[in-house]
Amino acid sequence: MTDIVAELLDLLEVERLEVDLFRGTGAGGETSTRIFGGHVIAQALAAAYRTVDDRLCHSLHAYFVRPGDPAIPVIYNVDQSRDGRSFTTRRVVAIQHGRQILNLSASFHVAEDSWPHQHQMPDIPGPEGLKSRHQLREESAHLMPPERRDDYLRERPIEIREVEPQNHFDPKKLNDTNYLWFRMEGAKSASPQLHQCLLAYASDMNLLGSSLRPHGLTWFKRNVMTASLDHSMWFHSPVEFDQWHLYSMDCPFTGGARGFNRGSIYSRDGRLVASVAQEGLVRPIDTNQD
Repeated sequence: MTDIVAELLDLLEVERLEVDLFRGTGAGGETSTRIFGGHVIAQALAAAYRTVDDRLCHSLHAYFVRPGDPAIPVIYNVDQSRDGRSFTTRRVVAIQHGRQILNLSASFHVAEDSWPHQHQMPDIPGPEGLKSRHQLREESAHLMPPERRDDYLRERPIEIREVEPQNHFDPKKLNDTNYLWFRMEGAKSASPQLHQCLLAYASDMNLLGSSLRPHGLTWFKRNVMTASLDHSMWFHSPVEFDQWHLYSMDCPFTGGARGFNRGSIYSRDGRLVASVAQEGLVRPIDTNQD
């Protein structure tokens, strides 16, 4: 297990301070300048799980209220809203500097049988032969300002291989429908709950980028301001995130400085594991202003 994988697994081991009060580290994981949205979602779900015994999460809905500060811990206050025979509901508020940075509601369901149906996985080439995100960044690192190059090339815990990656520095207008394969091999011995937390963490990767593709925009051109505004996720099948999963994403709408994005996550054998929806800020920046 690499150090960066161990760091992410440790990051999701939130510390219990009181019955419904938990503390998670703010540093590490995907970003170094502000807390990655998936980081806070995953820790909030991990905190909720510390109060739930016998069932797995089937849905979560979160609002990002303020940017997270990676220099200090995050406090998670769990409200044990309801414990029913079939469903359990939790509300989690993430706090830094005395203010909310995220609030999340999650519902947990006992395992039950019913009538199965799902949309089929898109017929997409497998991850073999696709360049990893790290390989692509190594090839373009010389285009980054020297002061940002180390962070650009910093090792990340989730392995990503995009089917049709956008050129960060010379972006073209592309179809908003896009695909990537992702996994974290170091999660092999993790619990079912931790596998869900890891997938929740990874589900915030590249999704907002679907809003930028049809306009030929990227964050690296510094002509667009982006931020996740909310994030919803539904878990349909057991997660084994040490194996490859296909993330199928699209953007049905952009306008009014917002973009709406959807995602479907499939296991390698075609099971629909999870569905995701997110709205994000997509605000033009006038690069001609002094």
